[in-house]
Amino acid sequence: MTLDRSFIELNRASTERMRALAARLTDEELQHPVGQHWTVAIVFAHLAWWDRRVMYVLDMTKKNGQLFIPEIDIFVNDLSLPLWAAIPPRAAARIGIETAEDLDQRLTDYDSTLLEEIYAHNKRWVVRTLHRGEHLDEAEAALKG
Repeated sequence: MTLDRSFIELNRASTERMRALAARLTDEELQHPVGQHWTVAIVFAHLAWWDRRVMYVLDMTKKNGQLFIPEIDIFVNDLSLPLWAAIPPRAAARIGIETAEDLDQRLTDYDSTLLEEIYAHNKRWVVRTLHRGEHLDEAEAALKG
């Protein structure tokens, strides 16, 4: 199977979307609620955490020469919420964007054979725009009211 490399531009576009959103928001707007427990800043912290998880998958897969699947479940969001909420809003946006940029580059340069194996297991680990877009849509909708 040859992996469709369009994910590279899609991921870059979602990172740019993150950057544009963070640049136009005030610190007060970064504290705007998104759903019951989240804020826009927490969206950025959440995206950074999950992008870092993918970086860990990439590192361990490369180290082992085969797909590495960490045992992590959705409960991580609930456990991490107080930590994400403690991050200053502007720092959460910066960390989210820097992590997205780093991951975009790693995915671009990653070994194709191993990346195909990762993609076959979970395409959201490669096409990060799927996860980022979902939460950026929620944040932008919340900001519009």
